[in-house]
Amino acid sequence: MTRLAKVGPYHNPQETYHYYTLPVCRPEQVRHKALSLGEVLDGDRMAESLYKIRFKEHAERQTLCQMTLSEKEVEQLREAIEELYYFEFVLDDVPIWGFVGYMEESGFLPHSHKVGLWTHLDFNIEYNGDSVIFANVSVKDVKPVPLDIGPGAAGTGGVLIITHSYSVRWFESPLPHSRRAERLRDYSFFPKTLEIHWLSIINSLVLVVLLLGFVIIILMRVLKNDFARYNVEEDGMCDDLDQGDNGWKIIHTDVFRFPPFKSLLCAVLGVGAQFLTLATGIIIMALLGMFNVHRHGAINSAAIVLYALTSCVSGYCSCSFYTQIHGERWVWNIILTSSLFSAPLFLTWSVVNSVHWWSGSTQALPASTVLLLLGAWVLVGFPLTVIGGIVGKNRAGSFQAPCRTRNIPRQIPQQPWYKHTAVHMAIGGFLPFSAISVELYYIFATVWGREHYTLYGILLCVFAILLSVGACISVALSYFLLSGEDYRWWWRSVLSTGSTGIFIFVYSVFYYRNRSSMSGPVQSVEFFGYSLLTALVFSLMLGSVSFWASLTFIRYIYRSLKMD
Repeated sequence: MTRLAKVGPYHNPQETYHYYTLPVCRPEQVRHKALSLGEVLDGDRMAESLYKIRFKEHAERQTLCQMTLSEKEVEQLREAIEELYYFEFVLDDVPIWGFVGYMEESGFLPHSHKVGLWTHLDFNIEYNGDSVIFANVSVKDVKPVPLDIGPGAAGTGGVLIITHSYSVRWFESPLPHSRRAERLRDYSFFPKTLEIHWLSIINSLVLVVLLLGFVIIILMRVLKNDFARYNVEEDGMCDDLDQGDNGWKIIHTDVFRFPPFKSLLCAVLGVGAQFLTLATGIIIMALLGMFNVHRHGAINSAAIVLYALTSCVSGYCSCSFYTQIHGERWVWNIILTSSLFSAPLFLTWSVVNSVHWWSGSTQALPASTVLLLLGAWVLVGFPLTVIGGIVGKNRAGSFQAPCRTRNIPRQIPQQPWYKHTAVHMAIGGFLPFSAISVELYYIFATVWGREHYTLYGILLCVFAILLSVGACISVALSYFLLSGEDYRWWWRSVLSTGSTGIFIFVYSVFYYRNRSSMSGPVQSVEFFGYSLLTALVFSLMLGSVSFWASLTFIRYIYRSLKMD
């Protein structure tokens, strides 16, 4: 039995509707298939069709049904065909795609505009043993039925009478069942744009390695000279060295002064650590072969489950560090940590889901799924955040600072323009973005297009490069900041590399306008809403990585000074 999944505009992958919203052949009682969470999130609404397909049994010109279309139904089909609606069927977990109709425009004077409906489909199915390997539909030898109502139309009374039919042909395939995903990946119903993947990634890798090499070598040489100069004076107390020194050594009594907005900083670090764990887990699961093109929505389901389970990581990291820097409102810290991402996510989802619901799209989640997701957060995610926070608070040690902090803060000298926050954010955000810009295109083409991403090994390498670049750039910018006797590095380290999310959102705008054919309010609201969330995720994750890298580096350089 073939199942009907959805229809929608070809260029708007996230704008999908139930197949039976169109005036097509349907059974008297529509029976739906039970779906997994990932399939529901993908907008699948599978129902049984009238197509009778039996294993290895050929069928020629079988009548599906005869329909009498009203003028309104004909207009509905015309609009769907003019918007390039395609359908998706599923046969033994193998998706089958095809266009609802045919449209042709030719000439300027006179201008002709022809719209036709495919009323016959040829199913071509490949099998190996007792398994279906691949299937598609063909209309090569079929003429479309013109969708015109008037004196020349078939039928009377301003209606159109059409007959839907189908044929089935079976072909033996040498491809085993374990490799049938390769056959689907090579199918060309959707455009292919990933031909130069390896060359682009190698080019990006070489540039990033050179960048990291320059940063590390230059920074180590500068530090070596600093240590040689600062450690000449070994006598005297730690607090009496301010008169003859300058640079980052002179602010040793202020560099570990705790920053303002402690709770928010710790929440950012905790949620960033959670997404770092989540992203690593997803990539590792993909490398283990847990996701493929036949497991509809498996990544979505895994991401939701991992997000709930890794909530303990955010609670632990946030509350542990909050306790170390002498934070007192730890209950508020846990609440802030649990809502730092979930609140924007709920707000964005509410807007996007409302737009889908208003348009009748299958991307609008049913009430049962909404309750399931809400229950996962209330019963799993939030309690694990609280448990992780309590454990982190109880196991938190003291903040390890190599130098004492004075009660009175030191005055910060006037800084040149190139050491301002905006400049550091531009530099710290652009360099990590440049490291992933190539791979980002392929990810966008997968999430917002029709591609099937399979090179998870490359994705793991690019992810490691992104974190390495973010850490190195943060360390370099923190050193330049301290060299100017500015000890406000805490939030600066988070914002400098965390600004990568801004560049990612700007790139998403560029991708929408120049690299895709998406349009319409439904697709636009979803694209930009979730692009904002993606930018927020990258900002939190990279901000957390850059902060811990800067903290480790600053502890190292001040611990290496000979101050008695």
